[in-house]
Amino acid sequence: MITTQPLPLVSRRIVVEEWMRSFQDWLCQELEAADGGTVRFTEDAWRHQGGGGGRTRVLQNGEVLEKGGVAFSAVWGTMSDKAAQQLLMPDPGYFATGVSVVQHPRSPLVPISHMNVRYFEAANGEAWFGGGLDLTPIYVDVAQARWFHEQIQAVCELYDATYYPRFKQWADEYFYLPHRQETRGVGGIFFDRLTIGEDGSFDELFAFVQAVGEVYGRSYSALMRQNAALPYTEAQKQWQLVRRGRYAEFNLAIDRGTKFGLETGGRTESILMSLPPQAEWHYNLQPQPGSPEAATQQWLRKGIDWLTADTLNLPA
Repeated sequence: MITTQPLPLVSRRIVVEEWMRSFQDWLCQELEAADGGTVRFTEDAWRHQGGGGGRTRVLQNGEVLEKGGVAFSAVWGTMSDKAAQQLLMPDPGYFATGVSVVQHPRSPLVPISHMNVRYFEAANGEAWFGGGLDLTPIYVDVAQARWFHEQIQAVCELYDATYYPRFKQWADEYFYLPHRQETRGVGGIFFDRLTIGEDGSFDELFAFVQAVGEVYGRSYSALMRQNAALPYTEAQKQWQLVRRGRYAEFNLAIDRGTKFGLETGGRTESILMSLPPQAEWHYNLQPQPGSPEAATQQWLRKGIDWLTADTLNLPA
């Protein structure tokens, strides 16, 4: 019987980093095509103060995307003891690589989207994967939210029957603004510290992370194409600016990736790439009862089973 020996840490780094680079290339091509193919991502290559660096790619003023970002990084170094404690790192020495994505469409009828996949190593030898994807509609389309979750569930089922319910619940808890008592959108999945050896082999966990990235590219491109030509009003555009403000609040106050990047001396422009190009805040703004905006607010809560959600049964 022939057994496969696990890859040493250095080889894992090379394999994962190479895939992350190629995934960034593929995803940018998918998004450019869905945007209309006339506007391209521009690239900003940067170096990290500890070691390594990244490629931040941004598409601005496209036909569908007002601002879209796809950032790759592979960095290493030693973080401060305070930062290591805040980030629950078992050792301040680290290697990290990943791709982080946020898309801000021009139309309020095309959802904002986020995805990231990442791989970490601590200097003590522990290594793990993390990631997630979620959808933030300005106006919740229940059928599209259900379809989006169906795509994610199908991928999760290929690897572990517990993944979707576990990671969907984790997303509900993570993509949540406690100061607003509302979810960021209709959720998706979120997972962190899938540790090699404890939660699966390197090959198993890496394959799952690759599948998460690919289902995001396919599903979000489909939603862009489906919704881009829908007509919208100036009032709907104003509501988009308000909802973008909520998105900015989450990314600045709660998002772990933002905190990690700032704590470890990452490139500020790349870290804040996720912020919308425009947003608004209005004091104590309340949508009119019975309006589409009020209906969307009703859906922004934890625990909704999007696989069975129905427009005839709005949450109470």
